[in-house]
Order: sequence, then structure tokens, then C-alpha cells
Amino acid sequence: MDGLGGTLERAAADGDVVDGWLQGLAGNQVLPVEVLDRLLEFDELPTANSWLKYRALDAAATELLVASPQIQRRLDVTENATADVDVLARLARDPEPRVRFAYAVMLFEYKRRIPAGVLEILAQDPEPKIRRIVGESEKPPVAVQEPPPGLMAEQRVTHPDPAVRMKAAADPEVPTVLALRLAEDPENDVRLAVSMREELTEEQRTAIPCTVWQHFWSPPPWIARQATDPEAARRIARSAHVGLRRVLAAQPHLTPGVVALLAADEDEWVRRTLAESCEDAPHELLVELYATVQDRYWSGYRNHRNFARPGLARFADDPNPRLRHAALDDPEAGPELVLRLADDPEVGGWAVRDPRLPADELLRRLTLPAHAAAAAGNPALPVAVMHHLLDLARAR
Repeated sequence: MDGLGGTLERAAADGDVVDGWLQGLAGNQVLPVEVLDRLLEFDELPTANSWLKYRALDAAATELLVASPQIQRRLDVTENATADVDVLARLARDPEPRVRFAYAVMLFEYKRRIPAGVLEILAQDPEPKIRRIVGESEKPPVAVQEPPPGLMAEQRVTHPDPAVRMKAAADPEVPTVLALRLAEDPENDVRLAVSMREELTEEQRTAIPCTVWQHFWSPPPWIARQATDPEAARRIARSAHVGLRRVLAAQPHLTPGVVALLAADEDEWVRRTLAESCEDAPHELLVELYATVQDRYWSGYRNHRNFARPGLARFADDPNPRLRHAALDDPEAGPELVLRLADDPEVGGWAVRDPRLPADELLRRLTLPAHAAAAAGNPALPVAVMHHLLDLARAR
């Protein structure tokens, strides 16, 4: 630490470096509670105001924030999904109405376990809007009834309300011969509902003109039932009706043969639905979509259980920066790969945060303005160094 201390003291003369330390520590997911406590002494940090919402919090860290004199920090902890629910319960008696309201909202938004006595406290809160939240949560769900009730099947398929006709089109209790009258309905969603009935032949389905949307508001339940039967699932996977294939791809588990068919499907949304919803989606498909999808969901494929596996290091020199980033997920890759990518202009920050980065290199990069934040966010950073960084930041 002696030589390093002098190096860090010299680096602390650069305000950008110090700001990087504070920003990196705020995002470090293994920050000990005593370091978090010191970090909270800074009234403002050079990072997003919401940093406390997204970091991991154990009971001790939750305690720090619940007891904070700063209202914003107590508000932030109500939105942290990892916060300890028993410690959070103290916020039901918080002196600030905004905090009690936020706590009550997130209690039900996150479907948190509700400690004993909390609902009774909130139900007697002096703020009417807080009492209403509790009152609404205790109301039994209202049964949704199809308008108007008591219609016969023939009346439903000829009803002027397209919502009634659409439900009739999908209802297996409506005879097929009646439902098929809706194959020429003026409303696309009605025709689509008919085309996805379980008993129809492929010829009958393809004869119904309809547009299939990317997502379904109410997928036909029969597809989920048949998905557990390998032969039936294969028939659906080979159907010419892309809607059936998309709904099948959304099932949580499918046999390898069915997965292979859907992963090779010509329809992008069949493949994407498989990758986003099915736990059995193949590694190759996940990597392909991670590398090529252009909307905001592209990074989610990396979180799939089948994405990270030995072999990803082969992408370390790929021209696609997403794949070079993925190379860091290879559990068999050593510090040499991490060190090589640390100077990559597009993925270097991720490499510097990687705990496999050699210790001497991690400490050196704390002194570089471009890498100070990433280095301070590395979970392998020694706790003594964290404290030293805070000493220097406090002294500036």
C-alpha cells in the first residue's frame, strides 16, 4: 500500500479521477456496509441520483438507508428490490408522508412479503392516499363478465360489438361451424382468433386472411397444453400459421427437437420469443440475437441461463463489440483475455470491472481518468483500498 498510496495521492489531484472513484464505488456490488456508510457521507455523488435503487442491499445496508436523515435516500430504498423487507417495515411509520406513500406503493408493486402489523399501521395513516392504497389492495378481484351476459352462440358471432365476436371466435364452446362464419369478419382480430382455434386443419387456418401481431394479448391456452406432448408440439412448430409458432415459442420448456425447429424458424419473432421466454433456447440462437438485434432488448439475451458457457472467448477479437463483451462471460477465460480487452475502446470498461483483472493492473488503472470509475467498481478491489480512496476524496 505504501507505493500505491503515493501514486493514488498524486492521482487525487485530478478531479475527474476522484469523481471516477466515487462513481465506481457507488456501483460496486460487493461494497461492505462500512464503506457504504462512508460513501453516504457525501451529500452528492457524481453519478445518477438513483444509484441506491439498483445496488444490492443486505439487512445492514438497508438499515443505513432507512435511518438516513436524507429523505431522498429513504425514498430510494423503497424502490430497491433487494432491500430487506423487515427493515423496510420501519418506513410505515416514517415522519415524511412521501416516504410512507412510496413504501406503501412499492410494497404491493413488488409483491413484497408484508411483515406483521404493517398493513394495520398503513390503514390508519393520516394521509388518505396511503389509506386508499391499503384499501384497494384488500378488495377482492372483480370478475370480468362478457357484455352482455346470457347470449347464445349464434347471437355472439353476429353481435355488433367486435370484442364479443372475438371472444366467441376463440371460445371452444362455440361450435366450429358457427365460429367459421367469422373467418370473413371485417375485424382482423376476430379473424385471427378464428384462425387459431385448436380443431382447425392447416388448410382451414391458411384460408383465413389475417395479420398476426408481434405479441398476443390472450394466447390460446390449448397451445400450452399441447406443448408438453412432443408430437403435438412438433406439429405446431411446423404449422404455416406463424401465430401458433410464436405462442409455442413462448412456452417455458420445450423438447430439444421442437426447440431446434423454432430456433431455425424464418420468422424473427418466433426466434426472439423463443430466446426471451423459453428456458431451453439454444446458446447459438442467443448469441446470434445478442449480436444483431437493434432494439433496446438486445442486452437481455446475455442474461439467459444458456448464454454464458465455455467457448465465448473465441469472440475476443470479433469486430462486433457486443461479442467481444460476451467473451468476458467465458468462465474458462483467464486474466490474459481480460487484460487484453481492458484497453478495448468499446468494452474496456467491462474488462476493468472484471475480478479476473490482475491485481497490480487493477490498482494501476485507478489512477487513469478513463478507467478510474470502472476500477473502483471492480468487486475484487481490496476493502483497504476502498477506504483509502474515500480518504483522498474527502480530503480534496
